[in-house]
Amino acid sequence: PLSLNAKYHFSNFICGPSNEFAHAAARAVAAKPGRSYNPLFLFGDVGLGKTHLLSAIGHTIQSSNPDAKIVYQSSESFANEVVDAVLNGKLEEFRRKYREETDVLLMDDIQLLAGKERTQHELFHIFNVMYDSNRQIVLTSDKLPHDLPNVEDRLRSRFQWGLITDIQPPEIETRVAIVKSKAAREGLELDESLAFHLARHVASNVRELEGALVRILAHASLTKRKLTIQYIDEILNNIVPRTTPDLSIEAIQEAVARYFRLKVNDLRGSQRRQSIVRPRHVAMYLCRKHVSKASFPAIGDQFGKKDHATVMNAVKKIDRALESDRSLQSQIQDLEQQLDIPQTTKS
Repeated sequence: PLSLNAKYHFSNFICGPSNEFAHAAARAVAAKPGRSYNPLFLFGDVGLGKTHLLSAIGHTIQSSNPDAKIVYQSSESFANEVVDAVLNGKLEEFRRKYREETDVLLMDDIQLLAGKERTQHELFHIFNVMYDSNRQIVLTSDKLPHDLPNVEDRLRSRFQWGLITDIQPPEIETRVAIVKSKAAREGLELDESLAFHLARHVASNVRELEGALVRILAHASLTKRKLTIQYIDEILNNIVPRTTPDLSIEAIQEAVARYFRLKVNDLRGSQRRQSIVRPRHVAMYLCRKHVSKASFPAIGDQFGKKDHATVMNAVKKIDRALESDRSLQSQIQDLEQQLDIPQTTKS
């Protein structure tokens, strides 16, 4: 088993609209393991905070119940443990450890179990025993249970028995808070304008954002230069080079898919999950607003042959939502800046 990451606690997890539900669910599980949401299934792309929440749950349970047997595993190391148990005749010992002795099972990156039939078989039975005895299971993945490839249906269905919650890329205010919090932990009070500039440059991944800040602070410390927007750009352009795509429907689709950690085909497809429908509507809105001569039928054609009424409704929905939805306002602003669209100030 892995050790819980000593740096990851609820106290230093920055909350925002993109992750507040997952954060609340994780706290509820940590307060009442096995009784609130079991299993808890956290999904989202790399670098958005799933592992942070997993460790925070473990630390909180351990502090309130020091005798609790908590097993924190990556699915890869779990698979290796199964192989070792089979090869060395230790299956009974392995099963006893998980089925009888484990109070809380925290497993990261469950998607890596794809195609590992024996490992899935063992996890299925461990899951059943722990679930039936009200012992907590928390799983993370980069995909929803029903989207996991090469995973047995019976196991996939069990992942859906409890609460499934996603973590989306953070909006700019949350990214600014993350930057300032990280800088403060490093002993630096970062100017608001610099924090916003950095947050705009790295839009979709908390891990990349923190990594960029670490590099900036290291450069500034070694060169003794004052941090300015120009200096930040000089450093960042070597790490996260900005591209300026031609402003076309395809370019907007690619930017929106990248921002929301989806595939372009998701935007062009017909899936009705909210995690796909909202980005699709955003992409249609931006196409209508910024692509010259893009009629509703032309946009619909590029989004999987959808009719013009569908596109019109999508644009109207985003227009209405922008009046009050601050998270959406921030997302649109982020995307327009990434596409190098000049910002206009509303009076």
